[in-house]
Amino acid sequence: MKKIALLVAVGAVGVVCAQGQSAGLEIGWAEADITPPTTKRIPLCGQYYQRLADESNPYHSRLKFVALAMRRGGDYVLMGSIDNVTTWQPFVDRVRARVKELVPEIAAEHIYMGAIHTHSAPAIRPSGTPKAEEMERKQPDVWGPNEYSDFALDLVAGAYVRAWKGMKPGGVCRAFGTARVGHCRLARYADGSTEMYGDTDRPDFVGMLEGEDDGVGMLFTVDASGRKTGLVLNVACPSQVMEANYQVSSDFAGATREKLKKLYGEDFGMLYQIGAAGCQSPRDLVRRGRTEPDGWHDDMVQLLSDRLVGCVTSAKPGPVSRDAVLKHENRTVTVPMRRVTEADVAAAKKELAALQAKWPGDSAWDDFLAKVHENEAKGGPGPYDSKLHPYAVMSVDKAVLARAEEQDTVKEYSFEMHVTRIGDVAMVTCPFELYLAYGQVIKARSAAVQTFIVTKCGNGGYLPTIVSENSVGYSGGINVGKVGHEGGYRFCDEAVGSIARMFGAEGSRRAE
Repeated sequence: MKKIALLVAVGAVGVVCAQGQSAGLEIGWAEADITPPTTKRIPLCGQYYQRLADESNPYHSRLKFVALAMRRGGDYVLMGSIDNVTTWQPFVDRVRARVKELVPEIAAEHIYMGAIHTHSAPAIRPSGTPKAEEMERKQPDVWGPNEYSDFALDLVAGAYVRAWKGMKPGGVCRAFGTARVGHCRLARYADGSTEMYGDTDRPDFVGMLEGEDDGVGMLFTVDASGRKTGLVLNVACPSQVMEANYQVSSDFAGATREKLKKLYGEDFGMLYQIGAAGCQSPRDLVRRGRTEPDGWHDDMVQLLSDRLVGCVTSAKPGPVSRDAVLKHENRTVTVPMRRVTEADVAAAKKELAALQAKWPGDSAWDDFLAKVHENEAKGGPGPYDSKLHPYAVMSVDKAVLARAEEQDTVKEYSFEMHVTRIGDVAMVTCPFELYLAYGQVIKARSAAVQTFIVTKCGNGGYLPTIVSENSVGYSGGINVGKVGHEGGYRFCDEAVGSIARMFGAEGSRRAE
């Protein structure tokens, strides 16, 4: 009789470990509003030039930080998503330290966060640096990176702690869908050059440089009753429709989150992850706004969030698992830094000298800003800046020369890679704006049924393909990226190997 009673208890509430932890999966969600008040002007980070939120109408939507804690037995992970242009390792380290102060049992290496890559929030980067201090001295009436980081610190750490302390027995179920959200943003021309957001109605336009991925990865969480409590949403597109506007905005990722709350309840958590999307944007340059909004204003925010909500609500999740395998690994990966050749250096020196002779002092920067504001005054779709302007070209040349100076002594780049197995789903992080091709390699070779690539977990810059490196266009330049294609494929091997080890003797669990 005692044995029968024990079995009934197990079926009702789950097996409990000696330490008081459930032998099944425990899940907790939390959210914090990190929108800065208008006690100071609010800068919107993400462009070469500064935008300050419109004082008369500063808010398009609220900025949030979302935390998800999962534990099974002795293994656990705390993941997060911040409505910002990027994460910044010193800020992440401060958050980890504060969480550790509040809950000593949480190990810092089990915490990570990614960014939705909105271009409509104040910077947390480069907080804690002399550059940040200089910015704040020059603009005391503007939220600086140090001030905003201090403001957000306890809010973000508190969300992690609430997610941890709020963990309850639950389950997960995965789903896959499609939604037309991201598109290649690099137009390619007959001479081999590319341009971000370049004209595609030119006679010499020969196609987009990279592909696109409309796949949407979904991992639902449920409570003990089977009610959906949250969702990890993995999409190969940054949330930056509003990048040329003058309002604080969480963009379409935030709009999707709020619309899902209306469907599933205010306590429903939604953690947005950017997949491999370093070459992607939420604009279709081929159709050029002729079949949908132009992609630069709120109407596109609403359209894309509606598409994602439709994808979520029409998904057909697999069976709920309450005892899904949970494994988490945080290890340092080292890849080769991108190198420049003698020919690159010679060309950069020649071009830079010619441009500096024509644009002495700050004249190129002044002209760049003047052109931006001139384009803004015309209205209509962006972008309002040109990455082909002499100021931008000189930035690339200077970066090439700087890399040449250090590349024989600084040969490698190291970063954290978090790999998490949740049932037959794998999640792999990196600090880069990772081009689509690398995500394709990892997903295709992965031992998991579904693989979520999680980018912008740090500030590693762009990681382009060799095609983009050779095409001279923005995001392929060494001024905006530390690592090139050799390091990209090394990262792929490291990610695939870590996933394989997590699945161990079970090998691949791909559905037949």
